[in-house]
Amino acid sequence: MTRVLVLNGPNLGRLGSREPEVYGAATHADLVTACRAAGEELGLDVDVRQTDDEAELVGWLHEAADAGTPVVLNPAAFTHYSYALRDACAALTAPLVEVHLTNPAAREAFRHTSVSAGVATGTVTGFGLTSYRLALQAIAELALTQETVHADDSR
Repeated sequence: MTRVLVLNGPNLGRLGSREPEVYGAATHADLVTACRAAGEELGLDVDVRQTDDEAELVGWLHEAADAGTPVVLNPAAFTHYSYALRDACAALTAPLVEVHLTNPAAREAFRHTSVSAGVATGTVTGFGLTSYRLALQAIAELALTQETVHADDSR
């Protein structure tokens, strides 16, 4: 079973109470439950984490890089300016999917730039909690493709 880290940045622990007109009524607990359920359906071992601390998030990315673990990342506000986060993402050896509940391109101008998207395998934005499910589905399919390639290599 492929292990996946689902990493969430600042303020995502306040889902449900923080600007529900923008981010919806779902709580962080709902996000965790949805990710774990999607992971189970997709054959993934999902570990969901949230921090408001940039250094802790970078440390988790280093952990993923060292272990070759795929990552679904919602960098939240760090999306737009954290070069430390971007560099940690660049060190990943497994797939990275950047995810956002809302569509940053449809919001304020300062949200239009992602410093981490350029080193991600792909991005999924604007679908609320479904963004996470789509990201996990992409990780599952990429893992299956890699397993097939490795199986072919061993022949």
